Amino acid sequence: METSIVGVGVGITDRFRTVVEEKIARVQTFAAKAQRLDVKVTHRAYRNGHVPDETVELTLVSKGPVVRAEATDGDKFVALDLAVDKMAEQLRRAKEKRVDGRQHPRGAHFEKGSGALEGIDVQPASADILHAVATGAVPVQNDEEEVYSPVVIRTKSFDPEWMTVEEAVDRMELVGHDFFLFVDASTDHPSVVYRRKGWDYGVIALSTQAPPDQALAS
Repeated sequence: METSIVGVGVGITDRFRTVVEEKIARVQTFAAKAQRLDVKVTHRAYRNGHVPDETVELTLVSKGPVVRAEATDGDKFVALDLAVDKMAEQLRRAKEKRVDGRQHPRGAHFEKGSGALEGIDVQPASADILHAVATGAVPVQNDEEEVYSPVVIRTKSFDPEWMTVEEAVDRMELVGHDFFLFVDASTDHPSVVYRRKGWDYGVIALSTQAPPDQALAS
């Protein structure tokens, strides 16, 4: 695995490079296919009398999601240890989750034996309905005119994933985002975990309710 080490406001000694090479062996244990590890050391000095500190940021690049971890301490070697511990724990959780996912798949999946969709409350369309749509018996709306708008809204669609809040937090940490959209396995509600200050997190969930037309009719 390729290693890149840079310093901001601090020099990188040969001893520190040697220690990094020794420490990343733990990372490779959980990420054997990783391609590159970027190490950034930032020195911060304060004018209000606070002791200067060193922040070590680790970024692991592979074919999967980018994994990040960082830690701060007065000693860059201690900060390195803390950052490596965090990254190793994140990778360990991700590895265990992949194994559990293969053994106990969640979300929608196709059962070859019965030909049914399991894990999602939908039924496939019948052959009669598909034929009606194909022959035009059931009209299909197709808006070809594009309405101009000065606001550009980019959209992305993903398959739903059922997981616990803790698993969603771990996935968010792995991808390095400030939020992560998922379906809560305990409630089946679309939910979002998001990062707050420090290591605090929040959860926003959509409660299931009747569509507006049904609510008015009742």
